[in-house]
Amino acid sequence: MGGLIKFCLRLLLRLLYRVRVEGMEYYREAGNRVLIVANHSSLLDGVLLYAWLPETPTFAINTRISEQKRFRFFLKFVDLFIMDPTSPLSVKSMISFIREDRKAVIFPEGRITTTGVLMKIYEGPGLIADRANAAILPVAIEGAQFTHFSYMRERISWFPRITIRVLAPERINLDPELKGHTRRMAAAGVMQELMYRLYFSTYDYNRDLYTALLESATRFGMQHEIVEDISRTPLSYRQFIARTFILARLLKPDTAPGERIGLLLPNVSTTLIIIMACQYLGRVCAMLNYTTGAKALLRACEVGEIRKVYTSRRFIEQAGLGRVIADLEKGVELIYLEDLGTRVRLLDKFSGMLRSYYPCRHYRRVAAKTDPDAPAFILFTSGSEGIPKGVLLSHKNILSNFAQVRCHINFSQRDIMFASLPMFHSFGLNAGCIMPLLGGSRVFIYPTPLHYRVIPELVYEIGATILFGTSTFFKGYARYAHPYDFQSLRFTVAGAEKLRDDTRRLWMEKFGIRILEGYGVTEASPVISVNTPLMYRHGSVGRILPGMEYYIRPVPGIADGGRLVVRGPNVMIGYLLHDRPGEIVRPATDHGDGWHDTGDIASIDADAFISIIGRARRFAKLGGEMISLTAVEELAMETWPGFNHAAINLPDEKKGEKIVLVTDNMNATRRDIQERARQLKHGELYIPRKVVLADELPMLSTGKVDYIVLTEMAMKEDREGTGWISRLTHLIRKTEETEPTESETGNEEHEG
Repeated sequence: MGGLIKFCLRLLLRLLYRVRVEGMEYYREAGNRVLIVANHSSLLDGVLLYAWLPETPTFAINTRISEQKRFRFFLKFVDLFIMDPTSPLSVKSMISFIREDRKAVIFPEGRITTTGVLMKIYEGPGLIADRANAAILPVAIEGAQFTHFSYMRERISWFPRITIRVLAPERINLDPELKGHTRRMAAAGVMQELMYRLYFSTYDYNRDLYTALLESATRFGMQHEIVEDISRTPLSYRQFIARTFILARLLKPDTAPGERIGLLLPNVSTTLIIIMACQYLGRVCAMLNYTTGAKALLRACEVGEIRKVYTSRRFIEQAGLGRVIADLEKGVELIYLEDLGTRVRLLDKFSGMLRSYYPCRHYRRVAAKTDPDAPAFILFTSGSEGIPKGVLLSHKNILSNFAQVRCHINFSQRDIMFASLPMFHSFGLNAGCIMPLLGGSRVFIYPTPLHYRVIPELVYEIGATILFGTSTFFKGYARYAHPYDFQSLRFTVAGAEKLRDDTRRLWMEKFGIRILEGYGVTEASPVISVNTPLMYRHGSVGRILPGMEYYIRPVPGIADGGRLVVRGPNVMIGYLLHDRPGEIVRPATDHGDGWHDTGDIASIDADAFISIIGRARRFAKLGGEMISLTAVEELAMETWPGFNHAAINLPDEKKGEKIVLVTDNMNATRRDIQERARQLKHGELYIPRKVVLADELPMLSTGKVDYIVLTEMAMKEDREGTGWISRLTHLIRKTEETEPTESETGNEEHEG
């Protein structure tokens, strides 16, 4: 009778949901004493597992669920183990049950997700697996959250495709010395990590970016508005995709498959459309930083072997890039979007719109199959401490990082991402634009993160729920924002530079918002770790994302910590270097291929939370001891909160190196920081040899301090002893990166 019921259920579910099952060979491999764990996405989960698992296991369910009348009919067909999550006796009984070489299914979340990502993981399942010495068989269910049987409030579908993926069995192997509460917490931590890896596996990142875009459009609805910029003209998935088709027809005759195309464009919707049009055609987008000057741009084009650069006359005029473009034209061919626009015919528009009604079929028919490991982007390192390098990222790199981040930050249809970080930066491109586009969130693209007065007002006006930025930018917004401007924010994440404690406190006190600090590098597409409301530790940058591995390489002179080295599907294809033209330098260390040395000094605590001590280059060697310049900056922040500080190291005849602190606090003295260091019990080596005052610190467009400029000026000052303050002030005015006045923030100026 049971077999007939299973057969009928399978037939019905296959017809309705096109259920696909993968990895069932692992079921036999797990053995007899097995705890089957699955993510809980809908009311269908138990039915799906009952129908497809080879045997009929016992289902562990909550007492409250078992008492509900609507479930009683279905519960008659399975063996149940009723558990009271508040009773230790229930857990003990379950342990005894599993020890009898039984198989049982349990949902570690204890409830159906209401967010689309994992909910809180209870301690019980980890404790049961550990005490019963049972194999854990992870089962990932994907797609059921979009059915009418889920608790999601987003767009649901009558019959979405459902995938059941069985992963390799695992065991909880803890130190035998761990006892009591410590062991229970350790087992719970192992189970939590396993569940994150399970959820990570539910997203297929082995495909190309355009295919992923089309799947998201199909899943979330072609009419769902997805992109908007300061022109205030929102685009739906259908309109966005139609425009990529139209633009792709214009780009195709001028470019070749696999060609590297330079994009020198502002943060507007059109830039994102061009990016996806290039992905449709199989071209590689080289994102050029228009704030670096002509020399750096030409060098980037040489490194990336870029022959054509797409830009806009209107953007060049408004950004004051006339001289830069004049120099750039000597080395590359410039193609202007305004000229492309004159080639658009009415037939092209009609054809693009028509194809947007069957985009998946059209793409499969006309597009050559793109290798997921093929290059998709070239991004250039910020150059804050050295010559920029080209970073080659594949489709798989970008999509796997989305799959990793979505385990912690759920991009939903209810969300609005305020994207002001520049797209030539990996944080602004992938985390700020591509991830929400794939996750169904509306992306509001703003030209610059430097408009400290305007951005808080816009966040309030559009009801943005996600804001990514740097510590510098968040501090600027807080200075001018009304206490209610950020009331709609659900996730506020800082990256690219260390989050300052004074900025963190200011946001909590003024807005009641906890900024979540994350960490990443361009070479990792870019996110490596992030704090979340569920997994948070003050002062850390969170735990490493699922699917990644790491180790700490010892550094002489640093006792607590070392160089952070990572590996994962999101780590780049390789570098493009100026002194090695035409060669891709793939990541590798003494541990083997695929490992990337981040260049950051980090420490890892007992719970695997990562703390970044500083850049490896940002250490000074004084008297044989390694001193973190970041720690010196933090001491300065403790001494003069509310101001900006930068520490640099210079050659010194007596001690080898010396530390110089630059601050915009015009009343700062070395005596102040000496006294504060004594109060905080810092060693004398952390006190800078010299404190230099400046009106402002020069910044890169990404929000980081430009240490190259500071160091060059400091060395010249050391040699010549002339005009530090006046020279630094002149440089800052010259960069034109200061905040605009009220009259400069109108839409007319920024509609590039």
